[in-house]
Amino acid sequence: MSHQKFQDCIDACVACAVTCSHCATSCLQEEDVKMMTRCIQLDLECAAICRAAAEVMSLGSGFSAHLCRVCADICKACGDECAKHDMEHCQACAEACRKCAGACEQMATAA
Repeated sequence: MSHQKFQDCIDACVACAVTCSHCATSCLQEEDVKMMTRCIQLDLECAAICRAAAEVMSLGSGFSAHLCRVCADICKACGDECAKHDMEHCQACAEACRKCAGACEQMATAA
């Protein structure tokens, strides 16, 4: 299984991981950090799974579709949480998560 056919999904996962990491560190700078704990936790989980999915897809693994299904679920949860917050970094993260979830769902059904 060539990783080239998954390049769009790989790119979406890498972009989402970077955006989630940025969101988590930005949330740590907010005045009421305690209010942001769920957002930070999901940002960290989402970034980790996105990096893992991108890596597995780049290897051309037969497990890519399975991991991308999980990635889509976590991206949806993270995107939903980030969308609750008005900060620009959270809104950008919500958008990146929605895009990644869509790319992962599409990849998982095409694989």
